[in-house]
Amino acid sequence: MNPEQVQALEDLFEKVPRLGAIYNLRWEATKIFDSAPNRAEASRLLEDWIAQARETELDWEPIITTLKNNREGILAYFEERKSSGPVEGLNTKIRVVLRRSYGIQSLTTLWTRVLLDVNWAAKKLGPTIAEIRSFVNQIQKHFSRCYT
Repeated sequence: MNPEQVQALEDLFEKVPRLGAIYNLRWEATKIFDSAPNRAEASRLLEDWIAQARETELDWEPIITTLKNNREGILAYFEERKSSGPVEGLNTKIRVVLRRSYGIQSLTTLWTRVLLDVNWAAKKLGPTIAEIRSFVNQIQKHFSRCYT
């Protein structure tokens, strides 16, 4: 941000302090995911973040509950720094294809639609899409043995 934007943001936070607290905690959470070197440090930093959130007296409990309920999965990110984002994206794309393909009776046609959409996504996602295509092909081979 340029200096004028920073000043405008600071002026806004003076008028709406709650918004400033939310903004700052949001960036603190981002820093944890960007800089925590390992699972143990991330765990400690997340606990500190939860304590800071509770001090604001804003209703952070839904977020804190989500963090606590999914603690192991969240901390697993810090072991290899990989997320399930690509898989979730593929799942969403397949759901969209299924909704658009209402009435298709051939499994081959359905898989062709999925592959066409995934191949188009390769232009946006880059080389990791090759792995997804391979996975989709393996699934197709498995299901082709089950259905005629």
